[in-house]
Amino acid sequence: MKKCYPILLTEFDDKSGYLVYVPDFDINTSGTDLANTLEMARDAIELCGITYEDRKSSIPEPSALGDVECSANEIKLAVDVDFEAYRRRLDNRSIKKNCTIPSWLNERAEQANINFSAVLQEALKQKLQIN
Repeated sequence: MKKCYPILLTEFDDKSGYLVYVPDFDINTSGTDLANTLEMARDAIELCGITYEDRKSSIPEPSALGDVECSANEIKLAVDVDFEAYRRRLDNRSIKKNCTIPSWLNERAEQANINFSAVLQEALKQKLQIN
């Protein structure tokens, strides 16, 4: 599920990029230009969020953009994040699973050169409604 977290940007004095502060996580990151800065902010928030999940802590809910105060030299924006999608991209290692099927089905599938792993992955994604 996507959420939008407020961020505060401060441009470096030499105009070489931006410093980012994420109030809801009390973390900082930076970027070289606006597009890179938003990408770095998104990555920092998503990484922090899945770390919270791994530690069995609750992920902070996003503050309302209007509730976040900023100074005159800061730019206030919101960044969309998807913790579930980030975890899928980050943790794409393969896990071996054993399953049983009837012998006749195995023979037919092997004759048709069916990739069992691909079929299982496809079926699980469909069953779990994962794109």
